[in-house]
Amino acid sequence: MMKRTFTISLALLAIAVCACAQEQAQQGPNIEGVYILVSRQLPDGTTQQPPDIKGLLSYSNGYRNFNIIWKDSTGNKVSVSLASSYKLATDEYSETNLFHVSTNEANNEINYDVSGQTGSSPVTVTNGRIEFDFPLFDEPSIVFEGDNATATGPGFVDTWEKVK
Repeated sequence: MMKRTFTISLALLAIAVCACAQEQAQQGPNIEGVYILVSRQLPDGTTQQPPDIKGLLSYSNGYRNFNIIWKDSTGNKVSVSLASSYKLATDEYSETNLFHVSTNEANNEINYDVSGQTGSSPVTVTNGRIEFDFPLFDEPSIVFEGDNATATGPGFVDTWEKVK
């Protein structure tokens, strides 16, 4: 009787572990958190750091909020702010724009987009490394690895750290 109870308990434990693993797999990779911009590397080798560049990126409950401001080569301020809803699966990242605002002090330019457009891109997940391209607004590709993220765009590489 004791052997049978032990076998049943072991079988139930195995079922619970499999169910938990399956639920985790269905949820997909997780990038939720708040990330702060540490630095931007430019093609000429120059590194920008706060206060010359500042950024905050957050993922929470299916929403992304992104804000960044920097000085261009002439000292004029450029900024981008956006909010969107997102979904991240093991094979696809999708995003729907809530709003996107960009400014450029050099030419007094302000652009607003509240179109609600949606885009998606493939995701690569390897050993906890999550990589994809942001599908809207010609944003960079990004790699999440542990508590760090690296965004690579035309003419820059940004290094982000997760706030703990």
